[in-house]
Parts: sequence; structure tokens; C-alpha cells
Amino acid sequence: MDNMIEDLKSGKLVPFLGMGVFKGVVNKNGQQLPFDSDSMVLSLNNGRAMSPRLMYEYSRAAMSLEQRKGRDFVVNMTNHIYTSSPYELPLVYQFLKKIQPPFVIDVNLDDSGCKIYEGMEHFMIVGVSRVMGGYDRFIVYEYLVESNSYIPMDKELLDDSKPILFKPLGSTVPQKNFIISDADFVDWLTEAMGGFAMPSFLKTYRQGKDYLYLGVDFSRDTYRMVANELTLTHKAGYVVETKSDLSKKEKKFISSHDLEIYNQELEAFIEALSCKMI
Repeated sequence: MDNMIEDLKSGKLVPFLGMGVFKGVVNKNGQQLPFDSDSMVLSLNNGRAMSPRLMYEYSRAAMSLEQRKGRDFVVNMTNHIYTSSPYELPLVYQFLKKIQPPFVIDVNLDDSGCKIYEGMEHFMIVGVSRVMGGYDRFIVYEYLVESNSYIPMDKELLDDSKPILFKPLGSTVPQKNFIISDADFVDWLTEAMGGFAMPSFLKTYRQGKDYLYLGVDFSRDTYRMVANELTLTHKAGYVVETKSDLSKKEKKFISSHDLEIYNQELEAFIEALSCKMI
């Protein structure tokens, strides 16, 4: 942990943020923000549980809702979860806002990642799925402080002159684009395996990076596949995980990616890391 702050600042260590960073975060209406697959299913389905088969992974539940109620329902419901009522910026984002790393991967669907670079020009890459007219499953934006807006830009102009926020599974801003249902993930992962999930610059830029996984659930096949595609050519890294009974698949992923486990609550880990900044 001694060199983590310096490695985060230099970009050698890349934060990889998952849904677990929202554990304990409640909006002004008193509703818990989704922090795992079960809570995401409940949020998408107005607080009602679904069948065990659909509860297994929220992408299944979203696919079922899409088939019954339409794509717009799922998109609007996802957007509603994160925009209907304000909530305090989760602790992990507050911490990263103090550091403003040159590169962050945020697989969450809200705009908390954008707030890491509040008041600072940066690039944002947002994942999309099931689109026509090309294979790319991303849109590249440039954030302009003067107008407080994200402007689409040519993917070939992306470089490391500004921090890069990568939101591969979508975002509420600047448009409602979400990879959330089974059909979304199948499409995105298919094109990701073909090399179309990120700009060419990132494929080179990510080489030799270490990753710090915060709030990422590796018990689900989907997230392991997503993480694997995004971190190809990785070196090593760390994962903050409280479970002591990891599955064989979780252990295999952690071992094959040469990850060191910090077995502690995420809040305690961030507080300990914050002390290194004093």
C-alpha cells in the first residue's frame, strides 16, 4: 500500500470501479443505490423480487423486462435509478477526486465518475451496444469546462494530454447509453473480443498497467469477462474483497491476473489509503 498513491497519480495503477462502491449509499428519497446484482434487480423492478433464475444476474432480469415492457422501459428505469433523487458522492469517488488519476475505468452507470474531474478538462469514453453503422462500441467525448458539457470528438484524436475516464458499460451523461441486458452484454462482449470496445490509443496506453479493483464482483461470469477484455496486457494489481469463501472461478481470475487481495471492507481500505496522503 505504501506506493499506491504515487502509482495512482502517475497512472501506473488504474482504478477499476464496480457497483460495490455504492454499498451504503442512499439517495435523498431514502432509497439504497444498487450495489450488487440483487439490489439492481430490485431497483429495476420497482422493489419486487423476480424468479430465482432472473435474480441470479441482473442482466437476465433486465432482458426479461425488456422483452415484456420494451427497450425504452429498461433504459428509462436505469436512468431513473440514478437521476430521480440526488445522493452523496460515494467515498471511493471522493478519494479519487483528490488524486484525479490520469486514467480511470468505471463500469458503473451513473455520473459519479465524471465528478472525479469536476472543473477539469478531460476525455470520457462511453460504451454503447446494439448500434448500426459500424463495429465500434464506444463514443469518445471531450469535456469542456467553459460550457460544462461533453462534446463528441474524433476517436483518433484521443491522447493522454488530459485525464481519461472510461465508462465501458455506459452512463447517464451526456446521453442515456447503458449496457445492462443480456442482449447488450452479448453484443458488447462480441465486439470487444474483436477489438472494437475501445479506441486504438487505449489499447496501447493500457499496456503494462496494474489495476486496483474496487467494488467489483468477480463471482459473475459477465463481470469477469468484461474485466478480462478491458485489462488485456495487464501486469498485476490488487482487489479489495471481504469474502473468505471465493468460488473456483473467482480464485482463478484473481490468480491468473496476479492480483493481491486486501481482505477488508472497502471503506476501511479507502480510509487507510487516504492516511497515506497526509
